Amino acid sequence: MKVLLTGATGFVGAAVLRRLLAEGIDVRILVRKGMVAPIRKGLPIEVMAGELLDPVDMKQAVSGCRALFHVAADYRLWVPDPQTMYAINVKGTLTLMQAALDAGLERIVYTSSVAVLGLRPDGQAADEETPSMLEDMVGHYKRSKFMAEEEIHRLCREAGLPAIIVNPSTPIGPGDSKPTPTGRMVRDAIAGKIPAYVDTGLNIVHVDDVAQGHWLAFKHGKIGERYILGGQNLSLKFILTRLAQIAGRSPPMLCLPRFVLYPLAAGAQAWIHLRGRGVPRVTLDELRMTAKKMYFSSAKAERELGYNHRPAEHAFVDAVQWFQENPCPRGVTGK
Repeated sequence: MKVLLTGATGFVGAAVLRRLLAEGIDVRILVRKGMVAPIRKGLPIEVMAGELLDPVDMKQAVSGCRALFHVAADYRLWVPDPQTMYAINVKGTLTLMQAALDAGLERIVYTSSVAVLGLRPDGQAADEETPSMLEDMVGHYKRSKFMAEEEIHRLCREAGLPAIIVNPSTPIGPGDSKPTPTGRMVRDAIAGKIPAYVDTGLNIVHVDDVAQGHWLAFKHGKIGERYILGGQNLSLKFILTRLAQIAGRSPPMLCLPRFVLYPLAAGAQAWIHLRGRGVPRVTLDELRMTAKKMYFSSAKAERELGYNHRPAEHAFVDAVQWFQENPCPRGVTGK
């Protein structure tokens, strides 16, 4: 069986590629035109260049394939031009899905995010049924992913798109080379560059467990359903403390109220706008997101897919080791 994989040059996509190859799958990866794919030489894969927004490219990309893993996305929490993000995450997804429908693909795994799900005001773990609306989405990344997932649901209902949706939580682990916004947090924490924290929480999962969840969704998932691929719910204080301890650094001791950080975030964004490059260390949207604990339950995936996850400590250790061995510059990325 030949499978098309998008996003293989990103953090989660590379992990999915490793999983597919371990399962003996014949993989074709899609990379952007003019891009030199940082894929290890010698892997038994086919590399095809194409643009998500080009229907002709997408028709060629899915030709001869029986299944699709669509992992690619523009994953940034701050963007100078949000229209680019909407084009890739929403319109690009629709273009690819239409090509998949026309080609008669048998099975599709679409990588969404827990970012599109609702959060519980009591701080307890949310699940796939926790209600959310577009108006609840903070920032362009969340809005674009919410809109894209809505389109996937619509195509499943109206056009018979054979798609299963997976919603990873906050992946951490080796290989976050660009890095992702979460990877920047890990890198800065182990470098001693995060002296304080806010009172919030995240669901931490090893990136390889997310990849395994993609494979299990492909094998056992129900068409039109979504599955949270998460791990442990942990406070931000605990996360930053463990990362610092593993790296031999002093952990942050100061808990700051959000209102103190809003002017700093606004100033940082204004400075980046003036410079025309770079990424703010903290953004207004990130602060708004921390107003609720981002805790989630993977019970549905565990029950229906056979999904399981290792302790978050494994993700911390692997991520710290990888960043220490592979220092990378500050930058912006996608999945």
